Amino acid sequence: MSSESTDKQVEAQAKAKASIFDGWNAPPNLVTYSRIVLVVIFLVLDIMAGAWGADDLTLRWIAAVLFIIAASTDKIDGWMARTYNQVTEMGKLMDPIADKLLTGGALVVAAAFNEFGNLVWGWIVVALFLIREIGITVMRFFVMERPGGKVIAAAWPGKLKTVFQCVGLSMLLLPFWSLAAGQTTPMWITVYYVLTYAIIYVALVLCLYSGGVYLYNTFAAPKQAER
Repeated sequence: MSSESTDKQVEAQAKAKASIFDGWNAPPNLVTYSRIVLVVIFLVLDIMAGAWGADDLTLRWIAAVLFIIAASTDKIDGWMARTYNQVTEMGKLMDPIADKLLTGGALVVAAAFNEFGNLVWGWIVVALFLIREIGITVMRFFVMERPGGKVIAAAWPGKLKTVFQCVGLSMLLLPFWSLAAGQTTPMWITVYYVLTYAIIYVALVLCLYSGGVYLYNTFAAPKQAER
């Protein structure tokens, strides 16, 4: 291989690695960064509110609203990126990271406050979520660093998982139990929380399934295509 072709190859690899920062300050990415800031504020308020909001019910309501806002803006930055042709590698990387910080933080606090009904089972659920989420995020970095590697955007099972996860956690965070304070628990509240946990468990199944799909698309599918 000539020195000229080697230099071109090195230059191409350098450009590929630098491309992650292209468009870092695009408006959709700024929305993503603002979501990360909201995550920090949400977690502080959620922790201050205490388990189920027992220490400060007002802070729990505010934390729940902030969570819903942060989760909803996920669609805004994605829509902006597609509509105005501002899809960037940075956006494809940071968007799922923002989702994971939001939902992962909410899950850890809920487990610490024993809001899953059983402390041990709650931490098992959270551990399964986090192992998949952190593992896939770390893999994204490794895939990105490979020669010719690109950030792999979330597939539909992962996006569906995020929807169920955000809906379930939003329902868990909203302290509707307080509406029946001092009364016999109404049937609708019981049904509400049963539905809440069911949605979270569906999200867990989708979480594990989408992780398997990502692993397949990253490693198995390319090898089969080469045959």
